[in-house]
Amino acid sequence: MTDNGLTRTEIETDIRIVVCNCSPEESQGLARQLVEERVAACVNIIQGVTSIYEWQGKLCETSEHTLVIKTTAARYWALQRRLEEIHSYDVPEILEISCSDALLTYAQWVHEQVSERG
Repeated sequence: MTDNGLTRTEIETDIRIVVCNCSPEESQGLARQLVEERVAACVNIIQGVTSIYEWQGKLCETSEHTLVIKTTAARYWALQRRLEEIHSYDVPEILEISCSDALLTYAQWVHEQVSERG
């Protein structure tokens, strides 16, 4: 058992990676807000993404940034709700990917970053 009551295996498999595309203008603001609010431990911003999709009957091609967001299973729903509230898109792409294994020290760090501090 670790300090937070989880086993090593639970910590290593509890990490969630969330992928979300957004406009280049809002990527840094979204990333900072999620980390500051402690629903994300870290957000990587991948620039230069081109998305091609159909929206309201029209074929669209948009320059976007992809956010790769790290959190825990316990904080995922808070992260999803917050993204829905602050994202500029009507239907933001929010994809949660479960991590089957993570470096223990990194997983512990993620847990520490998104835990409630009192």
